[in-house]
Amino acid sequence: MAKVLAALRHHWKKSTFGACLLGWGGHWLYGKHCDNLLRRAACQEAQAFGNQLMPATMPLKKATVFLNPAACKGKAGNLFEKNAAPILHLSGLDVTVVKTDYEGQAKKLLELMENTDLIIIAGGDGTVQEVLQEKLHANVNLLSLCFQAAFSKIPIGFIPLGKTCTLSHTLYPESTNQVQHITNATLAILKGETVPLDVLQIKGEKEQPVFAVSGLRWGSYRDAGVKVSKYWYLGPLKTKAAHFFSTFKEWPQKHQAALMYLGPTERPPEEPEEKSSRPPLYVRLYRRLRSYWSSPKEFPQEVAPEDWEELKLSTIELSIATRNRKLDLTRTEDFMDICIEAESVSKGEFVHRGSQKMRDPHMCPEGSQCIQASRCILQLPEGTEGSFGIDNEEYEAMPVEVKLLPRKLQFFCDPRMREQLLQAAVQ
Repeated sequence: MAKVLAALRHHWKKSTFGACLLGWGGHWLYGKHCDNLLRRAACQEAQAFGNQLMPATMPLKKATVFLNPAACKGKAGNLFEKNAAPILHLSGLDVTVVKTDYEGQAKKLLELMENTDLIIIAGGDGTVQEVLQEKLHANVNLLSLCFQAAFSKIPIGFIPLGKTCTLSHTLYPESTNQVQHITNATLAILKGETVPLDVLQIKGEKEQPVFAVSGLRWGSYRDAGVKVSKYWYLGPLKTKAAHFFSTFKEWPQKHQAALMYLGPTERPPEEPEEKSSRPPLYVRLYRRLRSYWSSPKEFPQEVAPEDWEELKLSTIELSIATRNRKLDLTRTEDFMDICIEAESVSKGEFVHRGSQKMRDPHMCPEGSQCIQASRCILQLPEGTEGSFGIDNEEYEAMPVEVKLLPRKLQFFCDPRMREQLLQAAVQ
């Protein structure tokens, strides 16, 4: 024992390095063990769903999973197979996995959507965009029709596997453990609780519409944010570096446009989930004749013209966002948030605020002009360059019309998040 201690004392550098390596290895193994325990507990909970008895005549529920293996720097496929796939298969669902990386997937997508009970998107914000409109391969006309008809009725599950997963903040509790976050999201799909999410329909002058569940950004913060990955060698300073170097351009950076918008609209009552059976033909004929002879003739009323507001703006950044991030299940009006940030921003404040916007892209800082609208038209001056950020995907900047489609999609959510939303609305 004395010889061992003497050797460790004599080679103290190697001993210190070995101790650090041993400690790191022990911590890594312990983390792997904890992840396996989380997977086992989630599989046991999913097995309870699979063991439930069901009538022999009832078909299995069919789930179509759209998986983007390229998400999370190519790790999404492995994350899905290890953490989400076992839970789905043990739950008793008839699972079909479609990888969104091959030719002709749009046609396959449309075929599967006609014969599925629920849709599961496994990836990040880009995968959500791709599934909603298939902007890379699909005929957008066909997809928009399918979006209007089918997506509104089929519930959608989201398994966060990508680098940016904006929807996960609304649907699931925050978690620093990736395995726990994925397993919680997958189990939430099995529990069946859903929340309605708004959608923005963004249409250019000649382009087909693009749909967004988060929103549209146009301005200097977005332009600097897309360049953060170029400074990867600076580690934790890469975000500040990207915004700092962007201030070397013309300053202040102004974005000028004209904005026309309509105010919020009153939310109609929700339709009942189960509709009564259709009455016989003779009953429908009797009701129609009775209403025709009993009701007085009414002349059609003139439709009041829409009250458009017009605004000239000069801003460092403009954002048009849904209320999905701050979901309110009991609100009586439907609207989107338009944030026009002040153009007078110092370079230091720009760098500081840019880091905040990387965490919350649609935050509206103090001093900004906030507008609530159900529809808006954004007119850009001729020769305007730059790009829009629509759900973290890049599109060419052009004049667009943005229309709110309230409660258009039903997304599965964690029951705890739905309970929190209802409690917040009561308070």
